Amino acid sequence: MVSKSPMGVKVIVVGAGFAGLTAAIECHLKGHTVTLLESFPVLKPLGDIISFAPNAGRIIARWPPAPTPSAPTVAQQYAPICLRNDEFVFRRWDGELLTTQPVHERKEDAPEFSGHRGVMHQILFEYAESLGVEILLGRRVVEYVEEKDRAGVRYILRNDREDSGTTEPEVMWADVVVGSDGVRSKARELVLGYVDNPKPSGYAIYRAWMDAAPLAADPLTAPLVAGSDYHVGWFGPDVHFVFAYIKNTRSVSWVCTHKDDADIDESWSFPGHIEDVLKVLEGWDKVARRIVQLTDTCVDWKLVYRDPLERWVSKGGRICLLGDSAHPFLPTSIQGASQAMEDGVVLATCLLFAAQRVNPLPDTVRVYERLRYERVRRAQLLGESNRDKWHQADFDKAKEDPEVMKLGRDPWLFAFDCEKDACERYESVMKQISGSS
Repeated sequence: MVSKSPMGVKVIVVGAGFAGLTAAIECHLKGHTVTLLESFPVLKPLGDIISFAPNAGRIIARWPPAPTPSAPTVAQQYAPICLRNDEFVFRRWDGELLTTQPVHERKEDAPEFSGHRGVMHQILFEYAESLGVEILLGRRVVEYVEEKDRAGVRYILRNDREDSGTTEPEVMWADVVVGSDGVRSKARELVLGYVDNPKPSGYAIYRAWMDAAPLAADPLTAPLVAGSDYHVGWFGPDVHFVFAYIKNTRSVSWVCTHKDDADIDESWSFPGHIEDVLKVLEGWDKVARRIVQLTDTCVDWKLVYRDPLERWVSKGGRICLLGDSAHPFLPTSIQGASQAMEDGVVLATCLLFAAQRVNPLPDTVRVYERLRYERVRRAQLLGESNRDKWHQADFDKAKEDPEVMKLGRDPWLFAFDCEKDACERYESVMKQISGSS
């Protein structure tokens, strides 16, 4: 980890998701003064499964324990509640086994974590608090503002998810403002200079998280939850269904990605209907269908798509985008959260160089964008290629050559050390930025 700066940069981070929390934690650990704003008055451990690949696990593994007696690290808290299977099982839509693929090699310095989104988020949130990160809940940002020597936000106080009735927004200023509040971030409008419209992806996802007990009591599904952690996917034309069992939490999760032409403005979640999922899986393996039949509730997540933004940084260089606000990922990339965490590390590292040296702060923020842009775009494309690999496969030929179904394990993606890369390339990229300004 890079050493702390003797005089840090003052940073406002908007959005307390995994991206915003990572940015705030990294800024704090590197000596910056950081305030994290979140619109929801109370954070609740909601959601289903989320995955962090080894490139993000490396970040988590480096975080020190909280400054309290005998405090465990974040990695130590994640390990027992996350999936620890040795392989992923590929089945054809009718249940026929296609192949298996080993998961990432387990490394202490770069672990992989897949677990309950809400529980893992709560652990990360509490860790940030324990470090002393200033977190202000119930602040809905309505505008990002930028001046020559500072940037800020105007926000309205919220109570129980509703605006408090305050007539005038309050203003907060800093050296740099980070918009990590998702694809609806007001920072996108300021950075781009216009409102960018989404387009339909043609797909949606049904997803659920539940106790394993109903499956254990049913003879058809009991083998899925009778032993160690288990991870299996069924694949068919334009549909895939993935199931995971985590023994230490006695929990199961499933996601069903399918064609959907719903016309909505943004990716959004609605209450799902089990009968609709069963229609999608009509004629499929009875085991997969039984998992759904034993589920009480699910979520219907409609997906829209956005073209890559041409820039992540405002013209003044003091407001930047991070995570989904800069680069929303399709779930089939299995990299959205991991790349968002990398963003936070790289930004905090660049700001550290700005605090230690004489480079103008706006140029430093532009270095962050330059360091991240091509890597993120390459990772984004995995979402499209993985989806097409699974949904457009010749499933008869896949029996003869099951390798076509497997996920890539490219070192460029998973063995990457984003902090090391930022330290090594900062100076050369800064010279490019300075020479073009």
